[in-house]
Amino acid sequence: MSSDRRSAAVVASGMTGDEWQRHRPAVFGVAYRLLGSVADAEDVVQDVWLRTTGDRLAEVSDRRAWLVTVAARRAYDLLRSARVRREEYVGPWLPEPLLTGPDAAQPVLVDESVGAAMMLVMERLSPPERVAFVLREAFGLEFSWIAGVLDRSPAAARQLASRARRRIAGARDAGEAGPGAPRGEHERVLRAFRAAYEAGDLEGLVRLLDPEAVYVTDGGGEVFAARKPIVGGRRVGEVLLRVGRRWRLGGAEVVEVGGEPAFLYRREDGAVHSVDTVRLRGGRIAAYWRQVAPSKLAHV
Repeated sequence: MSSDRRSAAVVASGMTGDEWQRHRPAVFGVAYRLLGSVADAEDVVQDVWLRTTGDRLAEVSDRRAWLVTVAARRAYDLLRSARVRREEYVGPWLPEPLLTGPDAAQPVLVDESVGAAMMLVMERLSPPERVAFVLREAFGLEFSWIAGVLDRSPAAARQLASRARRRIAGARDAGEAGPGAPRGEHERVLRAFRAAYEAGDLEGLVRLLDPEAVYVTDGGGEVFAARKPIVGGRRVGEVLLRVGRRWRLGGAEVVEVGGEPAFLYRREDGAVHSVDTVRLRGGRIAAYWRQVAPSKLAHV
């Protein structure tokens, strides 16, 4: 739809273009947090757009909550089917990298729940738990709204959110989620890591990797990638250098993904090879997540 036709449609629906643009980050944000897919989240945004008709909005007093719940309901349907598909997923699953900050194509609501670590923890929740947690914790919706999305009672929705919070708290206690390293420390470690990588300095990489560092790649069955996580700082460093030589990767570009600094690598022809996110522990990289599935990098 052209921008002129889109603006006309919004005005006809009783929602101005400015109002839609103001709420769009929330609509996209809830869909991405639930699905971990930029492409699917954009599809949800379009679905919600098409449902903003005057008849539906005329009696709506809280349009943000209405839009968020419409998006959540559609994403919930997709999430349940995605869980079935992921049982047959080839190799580890990682979320699509969400460019944020100055790298974002559209405004994005950024908080801990769009970071790679939290996205992976939320992947362990059941679909109803994930919906209840995201709508309550990230968007502050009342349980009456959440109940409508899940087709449950408000009491049941409250119980699901509580259960999800306990599971998230357990992951935080284990160091798998929660506030990451301060941005300055994160940037310092990535700069040092990039310098060692570009110099082919294995020992320099090992010093920056936790002895129990975990390296995970998601090729989605589309390209060659390790089917299982690789564990151990030295092994991870060796693999990173070997892959860099094999693909003749250039220097890493530092971008912002999920609100945190990350690496973007390109091949010789300029095509994006991977987007790499990390989690620090004690000033070292404890988890290194590399997304190489072409379908998950298309939007980058």
